[in-house]
Amino acid sequence: MTRSKLREHCFKMLFCTDFHPAEEKSEQLIQYFEEPKEDDLNTEGVEEIVHDVDMSEENSAYLKEKAEAVILKIPELDLKINEVAEGWKTKRMGKAELTILRLALYEILYDEDVPEKVAINEAVELAKKYGGNEAPAFINGVLAKLV
Repeated sequence: MTRSKLREHCFKMLFCTDFHPAEEKSEQLIQYFEEPKEDDLNTEGVEEIVHDVDMSEENSAYLKEKAEAVILKIPELDLKINEVAEGWKTKRMGKAELTILRLALYEILYDEDVPEKVAINEAVELAKKYGGNEAPAFINGVLAKLV
């Protein structure tokens, strides 16, 4: 599985856990892997897979570990985001955009295997897919200020 696909799964895991209390987050990460395969029609009317966690044990372990690591750093990540996101504190941000920012900032600060430029580019791509119309520019701007 590609790193981009793993990152997308990690984004989805983090996004889902953000709707639950802190004490349920670990359980929600496990639940992510138990959901059945799901497909839907995209904007062009073509059927595409929305959720499919058929992956190696190594990849699922990597994802759980990374998602848990990001969750542990959320207070610190949010503080840094709030320092540079003028007029947009984390409490006002859309959940998709905030989750993308948290994941990218975590990679920039703590994942030595991911170069800053890659983390930013991948975050912008996630924003194009999951965020609002202004999300890619917003994500790029905030992350550029952080680095």
